[in-house]
Amino acid sequence: MIRTVLAIVLVLAAAVLVLALTREPGGAELTWLHWNVRTTAAAGVLILLFFSLAATIFWRGLIWIVETPRRAARMRAETRRRQGAEALTRGFLAAAAGDGADARRLALRAADLADETPALVRLLTAQAAEAAGDAAAARAAYAAMLGFPEMRLAAHRGLMLAALTEGDEAEAERHAVAAYGLARTAPWAWRAVLEARLAAGDWAAALELMEGALERKIVSPLVAERARAALLTASAARAESQGDLAGALEDAQGAAKLRTDFAPAAVLASRLLGADGRHARAAQVIEAAWKAEPHPALWLAYRDLRTDETPRERAARLATLAAFNPAAREARILMVEQALIGGDALGARTAIAALEAEPLTRRLAGLRARTAAAAGERDEARAWIARGAAAPQEPAWSDIDPAGRAFAYSAEDWARLAAAYAERGELIHPRFERRERAISDLPELPAAYAESTPFIGAAESGAPMPPIVDEGDFAEDLLPAELAAAPAAPAPVRPRRVFGPRPKR
Repeated sequence: MIRTVLAIVLVLAAAVLVLALTREPGGAELTWLHWNVRTTAAAGVLILLFFSLAATIFWRGLIWIVETPRRAARMRAETRRRQGAEALTRGFLAAAAGDGADARRLALRAADLADETPALVRLLTAQAAEAAGDAAAARAAYAAMLGFPEMRLAAHRGLMLAALTEGDEAEAERHAVAAYGLARTAPWAWRAVLEARLAAGDWAAALELMEGALERKIVSPLVAERARAALLTASAARAESQGDLAGALEDAQGAAKLRTDFAPAAVLASRLLGADGRHARAAQVIEAAWKAEPHPALWLAYRDLRTDETPRERAARLATLAAFNPAAREARILMVEQALIGGDALGARTAIAALEAEPLTRRLAGLRARTAAAAGERDEARAWIARGAAAPQEPAWSDIDPAGRAFAYSAEDWARLAAAYAERGELIHPRFERRERAISDLPELPAAYAESTPFIGAAESGAPMPPIVDEGDFAEDLLPAELAAAPAAPAPVRPRRVFGPRPKR
């Protein structure tokens, strides 16, 4: 209406302006009942303008009076809405800050004021109960939210977290699966279901979840690839333990193709290929893995691929493997190992010089001890063993158990390994974390010499010194004939003690 009045006023003002410019006063006459009014056109226009404005003001005032109750109701509703929004905001802040009492008070206030946002009120009620430590009230609030379709996802998440807090993994899994069914693009629901499948050792279901997450772009292609490699390796390890060698080989080869740097897959695939008589293919798998990321389990698996060769032939084959990645630390260690296998003590001494700058570990101390023993320096070997006993263990070396089996993990270990490798691309070392025994780091050398009585007797009688008898791994170089040929030491002659006069000073 205001726009209409403004339009009329503008038209009348334009008419007055035209009359003024043409200097033609014109005439206007109004007859109403017994009244007759005559005036100029300009005056008539001004009178019409005045009465139009007056009528407009009167009409608007009348409408304002009539709408006063409705306007007051709107003001009260706006005040309640504003106060409800403020209560909700302060309540969520209090819940986030952990002030459960204040959050509950504000939740009750919001329930009275925020009539238009019941979902937020219920969510605040649940979070306030959580902040106050009232688990039962929180579960009841989340359970009430399940009756509203738009709130079910949040309700399942709250109930899942509550179940995890109480240690009820089955209930947590049930809510996670329900939430994933409602929203397959929710990363938290996907992760919760994946963790449940990993905990259960259901590698096939975990692989399916990972492929679905890649399609919906929940995870990056790199993470999905690493996860698939680890899960396929875990599946292959289980299949091998159950006697399904064909299925194990298929999964292991698939994992090795996905990630050549994943040592568990390469070791398992090479072992299965070797058992199948495909030694050349097994060697290629290990060589590819060694180029990408050397690991001690790789060269041990490479060493055991053939059993019909001399030590020198085996040493030459291991040197070939080391040459695929010569700058790596494991390659420098392997050069020492192959020299020891081939009986080249001098070569081992030369090769171990390349490890001088490496921090001392139990494995390196054992390697130095074996190198010294091969060179005939038993005292030096014992010194390295003593130092190695106090040196730290290498995590990668702990992946091999005392029986020589690499990556002989439980389902729980494989689940943790798959999660860690997928996210960070790094191997974890469960045996190292549990401080379990690994394959021997230090050689077994005698800690002391044999009984010293023959040496004392020989020293007192002037007889030839008998040979030193070593016990342990390096006693085989001392032949029994040498012991038999050694002259027997005569009985020691105890000199008489002579007491004489004390010399003069």
